[in-house]
Amino acid sequence: MLIIKTRNLTKKFKDLLAVDDINLEVEKGECFGLLGPNGAGKTSLIRMITAVSPPTRGDIQVLGNDLKAHSRQVKAILGVVPQLDNLDPDLTVLQNLMTFARYFDIPKNEAHRRSTEVLSLFELGNKRNSHIRELSGGMKRRLLIARGLINLPQILVLDEPTIGLDPQGKYLVWDKLAELKSQGVTQLLCTQNMEEATVLCDRVAIMHQGKILCLGPPQSLISQYVGSEVWEIEVDAGERDKTVKDLRSRGLDFEEVGGKIHVFHVEADEMTRGLVNFAERVRRRPATLEDIFFRLTGRSLVE
Repeated sequence: MLIIKTRNLTKKFKDLLAVDDINLEVEKGECFGLLGPNGAGKTSLIRMITAVSPPTRGDIQVLGNDLKAHSRQVKAILGVVPQLDNLDPDLTVLQNLMTFARYFDIPKNEAHRRSTEVLSLFELGNKRNSHIRELSGGMKRRLLIARGLINLPQILVLDEPTIGLDPQGKYLVWDKLAELKSQGVTQLLCTQNMEEATVLCDRVAIMHQGKILCLGPPQSLISQYVGSEVWEIEVDAGERDKTVKDLRSRGLDFEEVGGKIHVFHVEADEMTRGLVNFAERVRRRPATLEDIFFRLTGRSLVE
C-alpha cells in the first residue's frame, strides 16, 4: 500500500530549481531514505511532503488524500524530527513534550502518559525535570525524536536524526527506529550518513541538483553501480599512465581519486590477474553506498 506519492513535484525559488519534477512512492511500513549532498533538494522535498512549503507545481498524496485539500488531517498523522534544535529552552524536558502535545489536542493525562513513555524509550526518564540548557547535544537530539512520536504518528519524517550523536547514542536511536518500523511506522529518513541509510533503509533515493539519480534497495544499488568489492590502488605519477592504460585495455570500470585509482566490478578474477605488481599497494574492501554517492554526485563541494 502506498502511503506517500508525489507526481511531477517541483519547487522553485526565483531562479533556483530546488526540486525538479520528482515522482516518488513510499510504501506503508518501509523506511525510505533520501540521500544527497548539501543543496540537492532533500530538505525542500521534505518541507513540501510535510505541508510546510507549497509546491510550485505537482501533486502530493498521503494515504490517498490530496495534501493541498487535507493538510490538517495529514499533519495529524505525521511525526517530524527537524535537523535543527527548536526545543523551548525555558521549559523542562517534560514541559516541552506536554506543550507540544497540545498542538494535537491530546488530553493532559494522556499527554503525560505518552511523554513518560517516550522519555523512557530514549533513556531520558531521569532528565524529565531538567531544563533544555542542561542537556547535552546528544540528549537534545534524542528528545527531538521522542517529541516526534508524541502524537503516535503513522509516518515519521526524520532529518539527520543522529547528527552529533556519539556511537552509543547513534546505535540507541537506530535500535529504536528499527523497533518502530517493526510496529508499522513508516519512516522517511533524510541523511548524509551512508552507514545509517544502509542499516535502516529498505530503499533509498540519491538526489542531486533537484533530481533523483537512482532509487532502490541499498544492496541492489551497490551491486548495480559498483559491484560487491572495490580495489583502491595507490599509484605514483610515473605509474599512473601505464596503470590507466592497462585498466582500459582490460575493460575495467574505474575512476581516479587523488593519488589512488578506484576499480569497481572486480568480481571476475581473469580481468584483474596481474593487474598490480605490488600487492601492498592494493586495498580491497567491500563496496558501500558512499561509493555510489560519490560516483553519481561527484567529489567537489557544492555550495
